[in-house]
Parts: sequence; structure tokens; C-alpha cells
Amino acid sequence: MDPRSEYVQQITRRHFFGGSAMGLGTAALATLLGKDALGGNTLVGDGAATEAGIGGLPGLPHFAPKAKRAIYLFMAGAPSQIDMLDYKPALDDMFDQDLPESVRNGQRLTTMTSGQSRFPLAPSKFKFEQHGQSGAWVSELLPHTAKMVDKLAIVRSLHTEAINHDPAITYICTGHQLPGRASLGSWLGYGLGSLNENLPTFVVMTPTWTGRQDAQAIYQRLWGSGFLPSKYQGVALARTGDPVLYLSNPDGVNSDSRRRMLDSLARLNQQTAQTYGDPETQARIAQYEMAFRMQSSVPDLLNIADETEATLERYGPDVQKPGTYAHNCLLARRMAERNVRFVQIFHRGWDQHGNVGGDLPKQCHDIDQPSWALIQDLEERGLLEDTLVVWGGEFGRTVYCQGALTRENYGRDHHPRCFSIWMAGGGIKGGVVHGETDDFSYNIVRDPVHIHDLNATILHCLGIDHRRLSVKFQGLDVRITGVEDHGPVRGILA
Repeated sequence: MDPRSEYVQQITRRHFFGGSAMGLGTAALATLLGKDALGGNTLVGDGAATEAGIGGLPGLPHFAPKAKRAIYLFMAGAPSQIDMLDYKPALDDMFDQDLPESVRNGQRLTTMTSGQSRFPLAPSKFKFEQHGQSGAWVSELLPHTAKMVDKLAIVRSLHTEAINHDPAITYICTGHQLPGRASLGSWLGYGLGSLNENLPTFVVMTPTWTGRQDAQAIYQRLWGSGFLPSKYQGVALARTGDPVLYLSNPDGVNSDSRRRMLDSLARLNQQTAQTYGDPETQARIAQYEMAFRMQSSVPDLLNIADETEATLERYGPDVQKPGTYAHNCLLARRMAERNVRFVQIFHRGWDQHGNVGGDLPKQCHDIDQPSWALIQDLEERGLLEDTLVVWGGEFGRTVYCQGALTRENYGRDHHPRCFSIWMAGGGIKGGVVHGETDDFSYNIVRDPVHIHDLNATILHCLGIDHRRLSVKFQGLDVRITGVEDHGPVRGILA
């Protein structure tokens, strides 16, 4: 063999990157200084930010975005659309009748109800009224949401293939039912970069809840970066103690000594990067630096002493209790002010297989007023026009009852064929009700919206063509919206 060819074949990928590590290091240091290494854009403090951000991909956004940032209010466990946003008055006269087989049409069932001898219809016990100029029907469980329907696009025709919680929530958050893919917030950080040098690009909160306490578990992979570099994963704020683990200096360590330690560690990591060229080494450097800056930015974010009494009252009595949904919604608005790119709140306890009459009102009480207050607060501060807000869960609930049925109480199983969400803010047309289900809130009869369509819509509002944002993984060009023909929901776009 020609020795030159043999030498070239022996050069591994790591050797190659090791030879070019100085270039990678320069790019990483430029990012840490708050500058786009290619374009020279800068960020100033927590406020003034370039539209493109720092650390994103060249050429993104693909077109002028309507939204710069997004807040996703995720109701983990699946809210009952038929008791909240999808009014079906004809069911009142069919109480306790069997669901027609022509409606179910052989749909697979979960193990919770597959053994039932019958599937009795359970009309909602809650009253509905029309609201706003749009005339949207909203349940009495959501009186504050009802007041803002003309700001919302309510989608009643969302659907998914997943029928159990873990694959369903993994699917909608990452685009795939199996673990290992990058989450929506990670994709946004990877594609668009950060709008803020002092706070993470992607922040997650998991508030308390007052409904059924035996709730489905949620996992860090829902805000993980999967095959993307780890610096794009979400940072979860804890409900108690240090908001971010290990953020505070240990006893005997002050800010100056921590700075010296990080400088020394950065030099060692740069040597490692030059030797091996592993991109994760650069990610570690960036994460250490972000943690250092967060020692001042996070306490400032969490200190709500500067909020007016009127603002606090708007969010409701729980707003002053750290770890509640109301408190988290206020923090989400404060993050929007500080240009955090993506905030996701996972509110658990929506898995009402029984006791809908007792648990669902508690869950709605948790989220109704704070969600309304968040929209009003953003609008008054001029932030709603470029902040996208999404509210919804991973699938819906069945029209038939699981367990014992009475007029006052019933249970509902998982239902992937249709469920309801709402969206508001940057890029979304207000006062719209999109999609329609049959008289049983069981099948979609008009304008179906797949969860991939929902994610394509979110990306579109932020200036991303979902077909053009992909990463090579396991031999595929992987997108969060999958490989099938999906796209933004044009009927709700402003």
C-alpha cells in the first residue's frame, strides 16, 4: 500500500478534530463572550438581544419570525377535552347508553378499559357557554380562559398514534415515541441560538398540583438534548432549595475563588479539546460559564419583590408560593422579559381515570387564572406579539366511562383520536376555533391536526421551516416532525 494512503486511512475522526480544535475553541470562546463568531452580533445584559441570537445555525431563522420566544404550558396526563373545550350537548340524552361500535370502529383500547363488558356514554357534568366574538364554547371549569377566547386559537382536532402516557408525552415533546431524540426546546436552541447570555436558552419548571396525587412520572428526557450536544438540554428549576442543583458556592468558596477555578478548568478542557476534538468538551466549558453567570441572574429572576400588588393579585393567591403553577407562570413572564428562548411548564395530575367530578375542578383551578394572567401580563408589557404561548397535553380522554358511572361522577380513559389545545401570541390568529369532532368527541370530522403539525406550527411561528431543520442520526436526516408530510396549521396563523 502507498504509505501516504495508509497514513490518511489511519487518521481518525478525533485526530482530525484534534488538529482543528483551535478553531473550535475560538468559536466557543466567542459564544461565551456573547457574540456570534460569524456575524458579530452581541447581546447586552438580560434585555437587548439580536433577533437571530447567538450560537444558532447559519441561515436561521429561515424567514422573518412572528415570535422570538415561546412558553409551553404542558398539562401532563391528558386533560379531558370533552369536559373543558369540546362541547357535546347531544350526549345528555344518551347518558349510560353504549358507545356505538360504528363510532369506535375497532379502535384499540388500553388495558384499563379493554376488559369492560360495555362502554357507557358519560356526558360532561359541567356547563358550557359561548364566549367572545368568536362564540367559542368553554366549560364553567375555565372562567378565566373563557374571558380571553378572542386572543386564542383553540384547536379541537389534534390527534396522535400513542395511547399510553410515556410514549405519548415523549412523542409530542421529541417527535418520536422511543427515548433518545432531542426535545422541542433543544431543537430551538440548536437552530436559533440564545437570546440571553445570562440565563439558559431552555428552562423547565414542574409545579405542584392539587388534583389526583398519584400522577404519571415525567422524565428528564422530555427536555433532554438527545443526539444534540448536551448544552442544548433544558435546565430544570427545582421547586424547593437551590433552584438549580450545585449553583450555590459551597462553604468556604467565594465568587473570586470560583472564577479562578473555572479559568483553570477551562484551560485544562481546552487542552483536552485540542487533543481529542470532542465537541462535548466545548459544551462543558460553556455550561460551566453559564452556571457562573447564573449565580447572579437566577436569584434576580426568582426575586418577585419588584412585582406590583396588582400583578400578583392577577395571578391569584398561589403566586407567592414557590413551586405552584401560578408562581411558575409569573416566572415564565419574567423569563420572557429576559429573553429566555423557550420555557416549558409541566403541570401533572391530569390523568383522571376516575373521579373526574372531584379531581378535574382542582386541576382547572390550578391553571385557569394563572394562564389567563400570563397572557394579560405579556400583552400589557408588549411581549405577547412576539411570544408564542401553547397550552395542552399529550392526548385526550374517552367519551365512555371507565369504572362506575353516575350523573355526578365518572372516569375517562386515554383517547388519542382527538383532543384540544389552545395557542396565543406571536404568529397566531386570535378568536379562531379550528377543527371539529363528531357528536361523541371521539373521531375528527374536519381539519385534523397531527402532533407533528403542531410542532411544525410552533417552529413556523419562530421562523423555522421544519423540513429544513434536521440532523444526521443513525443514518437518517432526523426532524422533530418526522418523515411524513406534515406542516404548519395555516388556519390559525396570523
